[in-house]
Amino acid sequence: MSAATGAKNWRTLLRLAAFSVLMFGFGYALIPLYPVMCKTLGINQTGVDDRPAVSAQVDETRSVVVEFDSNVHGMPWKFRPLVSHVTVHPGAITQVSFEVVNTLPTPVTGQAIPSYGPPLAAEYFRKLECFCFNKQTLKPGERREMPVVFVIDPALPKDISTVTLSYTFFEVEGNRRTAGRNPGASA
Repeated sequence: MSAATGAKNWRTLLRLAAFSVLMFGFGYALIPLYPVMCKTLGINQTGVDDRPAVSAQVDETRSVVVEFDSNVHGMPWKFRPLVSHVTVHPGAITQVSFEVVNTLPTPVTGQAIPSYGPPLAAEYFRKLECFCFNKQTLKPGERREMPVVFVIDPALPKDISTVTLSYTFFEVEGNRRTAGRNPGASA
């Protein structure tokens, strides 16, 4: 190997090492940037809610209708709210339940993602307990009732009298076992 080729290889090695260090630094910097980006974009996928706590005061002078909707996306589950709507006073703790049934002869894992209508309502809707906080694994044919405990913040704008809470269940990739197939066997 000539001296010129050796020097060129050395420069390439240094460039690759510098690039690796920069990529590591970029990945490390994403950790504190992720919550900032979520907050800026209006999404809260981190599970950390930095909004102020709901006041303990119940506003009995007004009522808000909360409607419930349920959907499954590409999953073999039946999923529905046990009540279609409730009327609540802002500040009052309320519990409702949803029912889910796995219609397959194999276990399936899913995750529910909430959405709100109108979108502004998400800022005032506080879930204290929710099945959407965790992945849900249902055994073959299993039926489960899952609670949602929530409070509507009394600071909800007065012109919003109806809030829709909609959940969509998505299958978590790689968690379904094919019936009659050994998970360790190759295809």
